[in-house]
Amino acid sequence: MKNFNGKTVVVTGASSGIGEALAREFAELGANVVMGARSIQKLQLIAGEIREKGGKVAYCGVDVVKEEECKELIDTAVKEFGGVDVLICNAGLSMRALFDDCDLQVLHRLMDVNFWGTVNCCKYALPYLQEAKGSIVGVSSVAGLHGLPGRTGYSASKYAMTGFLETLRIENLKKGLHVMVACPGFTASNVRFSALTADGTQQGETPRDEAKMMTPEEVAKIIVRGIRRRKRLCLMEIEGRATHFVKKFAPAFLDKMFYYVMSKEPNSPFK
Repeated sequence: MKNFNGKTVVVTGASSGIGEALAREFAELGANVVMGARSIQKLQLIAGEIREKGGKVAYCGVDVVKEEECKELIDTAVKEFGGVDVLICNAGLSMRALFDDCDLQVLHRLMDVNFWGTVNCCKYALPYLQEAKGSIVGVSSVAGLHGLPGRTGYSASKYAMTGFLETLRIENLKKGLHVMVACPGFTASNVRFSALTADGTQQGETPRDEAKMMTPEEVAKIIVRGIRRRKRLCLMEIEGRATHFVKKFAPAFLDKMFYYVMSKEPNSPFK
């Protein structure tokens, strides 16, 4: 898929961060963009700005935890543009707490959004993607490559997403479906501010320096390039590449490095 002009791209979590950046990027490339997120007001604003620039866009209020709303999102794409060529499962939720202290409902919530949200959207988009020989993209994380301390639920949900998508790829080897797992490093986006703490409340502020992180726009361009190249795994910057490489040869060393880095965060949950 070298040219996205006229292709229909569905993006979840499109009201901010990486999802918003993806929606704007694909619209500029001539795609029909279908945005899904819980905040309809934000989607309306983004859609208006895209249309002002001549882009084609539709949107639908979606909580990816709810299967029927995921079906409605795909139905919107089919009704407005006739099908689905690319599905980007980007809606996500993070956390920051030690498992010792964590309410188990926090982990259930992470799995519901990050894993089941992906499954729900893929289920209803799959027939159209198979027909188009299109692409499914799961926006995972470095935490989906190696366990990230203080983020047990986040890592677990991203590992689950990866396992699901890799299996989906194998099942569709003869059908021309492209499946890519995209792994950004730390990104300056709202998902970090809405990360859940041990009791399920939002942390409200990020402990890391946002200025040193990738921007959502940078991540979006890398993902677009990965879809064009039909990559299986899309690693970004040194964090993802180093994690992927070092885990093969020195996993115990990587454990220690992850522990050290995360323990140095301001107000780290590590005692």
